[in-house]
Amino acid sequence: MQFETLGLSPALLRALAETGYTTPTPIQAQAIPLVLAGHDLLGGAQTGTGKTAAFGLPLLQRLAKETPPKGPRKPRALILVPTRELAVQVADSIKAYGRHLRLNVTTLFGGVGMQPQIENLKRGVDVLVACPGRLLDHMQSGYAKLDAIEVLVLDEADRMLDMGFLPNMKRILAKVPAQRQTLLFSATFEPRIRALALEIMRNPQQVQVTSNNVIADTIVHRAHPVDSGRKRDLLVDILSKRHTDRVLVFGKTKHGCNRLAEQLEKAGLPAVAIHGNKSQAQRQKALDQFKSGKARILVATDVAARGLDIPNLPLVINHDLPMVAEDYVHRIGRTGRNGATGEALSLVSADEAILLRQIQRMLKADISMVEVEGYAPTHPIRLDGPMQSAKRGGGGRAPGGAARKPAHRAHGKPQERGAHAHAGPRQARGSRTDGRGGQRPSVRG
Repeated sequence: MQFETLGLSPALLRALAETGYTTPTPIQAQAIPLVLAGHDLLGGAQTGTGKTAAFGLPLLQRLAKETPPKGPRKPRALILVPTRELAVQVADSIKAYGRHLRLNVTTLFGGVGMQPQIENLKRGVDVLVACPGRLLDHMQSGYAKLDAIEVLVLDEADRMLDMGFLPNMKRILAKVPAQRQTLLFSATFEPRIRALALEIMRNPQQVQVTSNNVIADTIVHRAHPVDSGRKRDLLVDILSKRHTDRVLVFGKTKHGCNRLAEQLEKAGLPAVAIHGNKSQAQRQKALDQFKSGKARILVATDVAARGLDIPNLPLVINHDLPMVAEDYVHRIGRTGRNGATGEALSLVSADEAILLRQIQRMLKADISMVEVEGYAPTHPIRLDGPMQSAKRGGGGRAPGGAARKPAHRAHGKPQERGAHAHAGPRQARGSRTDGRGGQRPSVRG
């Protein structure tokens, strides 16, 4: 099956083709025709299965049927997400899918200033990607108006319930028109999810796929504890001593990947970066340099690396751990293929201990911690202590999806706390979806 068979518009197919995607994932193949037909949808899908494209592509097609008026306009699609990181990822993907459409996308999440978000809302929005707490803030201030919403998406609804967002979600739903299309995605169809679906949806169609978190047993997993401020130095040290043919290094942000590649180049280590701010031609050039051996190190963000086919890759290094444990699988799945041995190496700072624990739980195995002489962390990294929440923006759940009781502000909303300085991209400003400034779409999730 190809995307061309799903009924998508030429503009969307063109955007997908420009990123090299031709084959839909199972959730996309099942969900897209149903959403295009106007059905409410209850989708069972985990991170990494392609759910963002499953709802994003038909959503954009519906909105694009009408030419939006010039000037300020109210949002016609609302995508509710639990965390800042997911809001940025979803918005970047939606922008990339709709790069040939005249639709504006903006994000609302906590941990950043209100004013830039207010300005984006004033300029006019077609697709609004938001965390519940910050959206309510803007609704109460009168800047976010939801009376024109045609499509409502609840992404990772189970996590939003885990975080205590149900009261906020209901306050938001009360302001959304009853005549709408509702799409709810959750990793599980537990009773509370079904109860929510019954309450807010009309005769929903149901699709469910399982996540393939199978990891080759030929991969060796290792972690080096290190202070966050010395990660780059340690990476340079490792790559200077190890002369593997090609290495894929994962960073957290677009800007961070650029800086990391520049530092490696200054150290005499040929490196190129690939991320969503680069044009398709620039990404392809970087990939060609990497595959040909002109640059033996490729530094990439999660979203930009999705869909890359890099054979014979012996080593993957996580300069920054992924915020979602399932993304670890996608990263290291690029090594140890077809029976070959591979190595997954992670540089872990103290504030990432909780992320490493989530990864170990998912793997159902320990990852050996090996200190590198001269780079021992100032404070030992403990993986056996009580689970503490890492500082996150936008939602307040523990990284990797672990449920915890949300902190509450004085007026009773789940607190949306800002991430630490390097914990994620800056607020994505609402701009036309022309592909500029948006990350490469993740059709896998």
